[in-house]
Amino acid sequence: MRAILLFMATLLAGQFCYGQSHDDASRPGDPVKFVQVYPNPAVDYLSIKFESAVAKTSKLEIHSIIGSAIEVEQEVIDEFEIRVKVKDLPVGYYVIAVHDPMNNTRGIYKFLKR
Repeated sequence: MRAILLFMATLLAGQFCYGQSHDDASRPGDPVKFVQVYPNPAVDYLSIKFESAVAKTSKLEIHSIIGSAIEVEQEVIDEFEIRVKVKDLPVGYYVIAVHDPMNNTRGIYKFLKR
């Protein structure tokens, strides 16, 4: 619970650390540091594109702006891209956390669902 509150406080303060590694030390070549999340705002699908081939091993978590975890369909397109179905989500802001267990890195990204 404490981690969620800290996460939400950071989110509301607007101080995102995009691609921040799990241990707070940025390492060159962190795969989740080089992520494109588009289109933003999204209507039907959201694409997560990686610079390196980590899509098959990466874990995605989507949360509402108040921190509730949300289950959505995910499809690995290839080694570099994941597509997430956001069509059924209510309009609003969401947070997607991308975790690469191979390198123990995590990136947090905000997107708008229209």
